[in-house]
Amino acid sequence: MRDWLLALVAVGLAGGLASGGTHRVLYFSQTQGYRHKVIPYAKEVVAALGKESGKFTVEECADCTKWSADYLAPYDAIVSFGSGELPLSEENKKALLDFVRGGKGFVAIHSATYMCPRSRWPGYAEMIGAVFVNHPWHQEVRIIVEDRKHPATAHLGEAFEIRDEIYQFAQWSRQKTHVLLSLDNASVDVKKKQVRRKDLDFGIAWCHPYGKGRVFCTALGHGRNVWDDPRFRKHLLGGILWALGEVDADIPLGFDGRKK
Repeated sequence: MRDWLLALVAVGLAGGLASGGTHRVLYFSQTQGYRHKVIPYAKEVVAALGKESGKFTVEECADCTKWSADYLAPYDAIVSFGSGELPLSEENKKALLDFVRGGKGFVAIHSATYMCPRSRWPGYAEMIGAVFVNHPWHQEVRIIVEDRKHPATAHLGEAFEIRDEIYQFAQWSRQKTHVLLSLDNASVDVKKKQVRRKDLDFGIAWCHPYGKGRVFCTALGHGRNVWDDPRFRKHLLGGILWALGEVDADIPLGFDGRKK
């Protein structure tokens, strides 16, 4: 097991890591329209994180029409890289939202913020806390670490640089979630015509409760370079463990810890 993984598990134990055995995690990979080439590799990474940490196993679902209360019941969290105008019935949608509201976890990776863009799914947007609009930048950027204690970000220091595709969101507000990472606007051109947020506030990772469940979202993860980065792997593992309820964090609603 890698040294950084051992360190994360040790931190979790010190902060209240549960010892409830191995969780079952469902990796959702169905897409419609653009499909990220890294999706199969991402599943391998998530499965490796589960195996190396000893905290969860991973099974894959590539068909959202399977979603029902009975189908989702055996799982403790969903890790989603799914996106696009998927053939979701109202029953499928209800099953997912009820799954999380009832006490399970949901981890949204990168394009998982782009679900049912044409038909719209307000319940999903509310659960995630954002809707993908576009990606004005794909370059080396500087990311501000707003919460330096959360298990998904405690290893990152005050800020870090990474090359990735950076998303812009609608219906995202730091008043409605707990911000973990945000974009340092000094590292990009905020005057590009694609930029639509008047407040120039670009969330990169966040988390919040949803009913009795937990939602963690990271907008990072476009390419293999990110998935091969130990910092991102540790970030994702911390988010998954938090969503599973294996580690706790102080996330008061209405928190605004952005550095001015």
